[in-house]
Amino acid sequence: MMKLWVDADACPAPVKEILFRAAARTGLSLTLVANHPMRRPKASNIGFLLVAPGEDVADGEIVKRMEPGDLIVTADIPLAAAVIEKGGLALDPRGHIYSTDDIRNRLSLRNFMSDLRSAGVETGGPAAFGMTERRQFAAALDKILTSAAQSKAAILPPVE
Repeated sequence: MMKLWVDADACPAPVKEILFRAAARTGLSLTLVANHPMRRPKASNIGFLLVAPGEDVADGEIVKRMEPGDLIVTADIPLAAAVIEKGGLALDPRGHIYSTDDIRNRLSLRNFMSDLRSAGVETGGPAAFGMTERRQFAAALDKILTSAAQSKAAILPPVE
């Protein structure tokens, strides 16, 4: 059964709330992974993994613990690439479903922008997170969860 993992340190609070409601509705296991404690609902299917501070520590734990078919919510493109390589699904908090087709381009763009910043060029940051992004994330999550539920139903024997 699919598990949900969240690269939670930089995940917007509205996205976490959507995920909490989805976990309550579906009963799927949801684990937040972060390097500092955070609040979450008291539910048996919602967990938290505290990792040591450091760059990519949470990413490494997620990749180590996830299984093919799991869904990882992250804005971290290298983490998304590792998740896809391991057979998981990766969803950006703004609602973009990463794919094998676009992850290389996204990694190249990320590296290019990093090089520009290293050279002192002001590149700006992402646009503010608002209602549009919240709706896009909720719609993408619903699409993934619906597809997973349909796939599971397709392999189960009929109830007599």
